[in-house]
Amino acid sequence: MGPHPAVAAIRLAVRRVLHDVLTQHAVPAHSVLRHSVPAHPPIHPTAPEHGTAPHAAAAPTAPGERTQPPLVLVACSGGADSMALASALAFEARKLSVRAGAITVDHGLQPGSDLRAAEVAARLTAMGLDPVEAVAVTVGRDGGPEAAARDARYAALDEAAERLGAAAVLLGHTRDDQAETVLLGLARGSGIRSLSGMAAVTGADGRYRRPFLTLDRQTARKACMVQSLPVWDDPMNADPAYTRSRLRQEGLPALEKSLGKGVVEALARTARLCRDDADALDAWAADAEATVRDETGLLVCARLYALPPAVRRRVLRRAAIAEGAPAGSLFARHIEELDRLITGWRGQGAINLPGRVEARRQGGRLVIRQG
Repeated sequence: MGPHPAVAAIRLAVRRVLHDVLTQHAVPAHSVLRHSVPAHPPIHPTAPEHGTAPHAAAAPTAPGERTQPPLVLVACSGGADSMALASALAFEARKLSVRAGAITVDHGLQPGSDLRAAEVAARLTAMGLDPVEAVAVTVGRDGGPEAAARDARYAALDEAAERLGAAAVLLGHTRDDQAETVLLGLARGSGIRSLSGMAAVTGADGRYRRPFLTLDRQTARKACMVQSLPVWDDPMNADPAYTRSRLRQEGLPALEKSLGKGVVEALARTARLCRDDADALDAWAADAEATVRDETGLLVCARLYALPPAVRRRVLRRAAIAEGAPAGSLFARHIEELDRLITGWRGQGAINLPGRVEARRQGGRLVIRQG
């Protein structure tokens, strides 16, 4: 008898990602892990713990000697999505030439968060993941509490991945998370890049992978239940003070009640279609940018004006980021103001952009510089 359908689904999703990682790193997928590192114990929440010392970085190999298999980390909060992901990684890594580890981040936003992180790390170690680390971070205030926590978390994951030499970091975002991201983009009045939601692969060199974007949240929770995996439900996920929490608890259920089932799937499909369009427009803008600059590298307003609006705005955004404007702080209203220097020129003054970047029209050229 095979595994429960929910368990089979999460394992298949992770297996596909691991094969992609192995292909990228040119390690034979049929090579068995036990030839390179000790075999992991069976997945069970009460299995004996193993040490959590980090693997040493792979040393150069002599001719004919086996290369060290790639290390894949899972980012795990202890919630159902990431615990399901961790269990699937632990299971599939034993069958493939992959080392599997985990990182849990303590944001320090709730009393006892350090103890929770230690408990999660112990559970991950019991699965056979190694290395396992609990990393404490300090959450700032820039962009609001949700954005600040996210920035701190990704900074910690980036640091751990670099230090441990990880080939990839798996994230537990589900199809439900994708639908929420699309709706948040709609509420902000964003363009198709924001409506395209989260990509399956992001980060430097494709570091971050999201195997569960095609699976719903209930599948992950069911997989945890049938495997008797304890999960921690973050109270912040149900706190109405946070926009995403309100959307999750009230907004999406109201949409499904009004429009019927299938809203989440439709929003996720919208994200995928928007991503294809956004990728095409970004590529067009990248090619067009060189054609709208003069011999000194300045943007020529007349040439910009001749571009289709969607392409022109992308060229302007690229130019602002290149001069130091933080991509995460550069919103549609900033790009619209830049665009008016091209399409609605009436002698207006300079425009201030995030990152102390200034843009002005001068002599038929658009000058964007950090002040």
